[in-house]
Amino acid sequence: MTRSKSIRGLLAAGVGIAAMIALSAADAKPLAKTCGPNDKYVIGFSQANFKEPYRSHVNHELERLVKNYPQFKLVIADGQASDNTQVSQVENFLTQQVDILFISPFEAAPLTPVVSRVYKAGIPVIELDRKTNGEDYTSFVGGDNEKIAEEAGQYAKKLLPDGGDVAILEGLPSSSPAIERLDGFKKGIADNPKLKVVAVQPVDWMEDKAVTVFSAMLQAHPDIKLVYTSNDLAAAGAYIAAKQVGKEKDIKIIGTDGLPGPSGGIHSVAEGQWAATLVYPTGAAEALDLAKKILIDCAESVPRVVTVPTQLITPENAQEIYAKEKF
Repeated sequence: MTRSKSIRGLLAAGVGIAAMIALSAADAKPLAKTCGPNDKYVIGFSQANFKEPYRSHVNHELERLVKNYPQFKLVIADGQASDNTQVSQVENFLTQQVDILFISPFEAAPLTPVVSRVYKAGIPVIELDRKTNGEDYTSFVGGDNEKIAEEAGQYAKKLLPDGGDVAILEGLPSSSPAIERLDGFKKGIADNPKLKVVAVQPVDWMEDKAVTVFSAMLQAHPDIKLVYTSNDLAAAGAYIAAKQVGKEKDIKIIGTDGLPGPSGGIHSVAEGQWAATLVYPTGAAEALDLAKKILIDCAESVPRVVTVPTQLITPENAQEIYAKEKF
């Protein structure tokens, strides 16, 4: 007998709603196979790569904050920007039967099958920043990439009220943040026909590729007045390319990440090199809080999506925020 049929039978038999709720609660099970406050737990984290400064920032935040949870042991694996490497890492975590899997997939589609296997094996899965395809994960933690990029587009309209040529340096086009940020920025400027997107090209989140690509864009479209980039590394590359042709003061650069430190985006805005960046939060605190609820508190459910807030960094607030940063 199916669950829905049994419920209908109980209703027909006159069983009250309160009793049904009690039955349903009795059927509910913790998300984790093993949980409770007295055990030790292993968090396996497959990070897309260690090369990108944002990824290193995430790792640092997790390592710093996990110290608040003496029951947790955090193991971080470097995906090396390779789908095959990351698949092998996740398979190893599955073999080792980690208590919970954190993952930032390098690309969505290639990582989906192995993440699905982990999830179906009863191991909770928290996806950080990047998503796999489908529904086989416990929770996603990250910023609203489309909304963040839309805010960047709205700020671009303020920077260029009279319009002008605009370029976009996209991230890795097979990753969910790159797609969402591209769509969001276009949405943000859509109601100003004076802003004309003359060039869009992926740079795979990499600074050196951004230098090459944006240099070519400037040759093909010398009147570019603003460039939106999907991450701070690409923004740094755009600045180098603009400087090489003496246009670093003429082209407004908007980054995404808002990383701390002397080489981060906040400092670049404070120094007047970029027009803005948007802080893309790591989600480390939120992910660890979910792990606590699942493993220590024996939660039977957690939010499917945890959206962490962002902040627009402009010349008006960059210096103050940079002075308060800890890095």
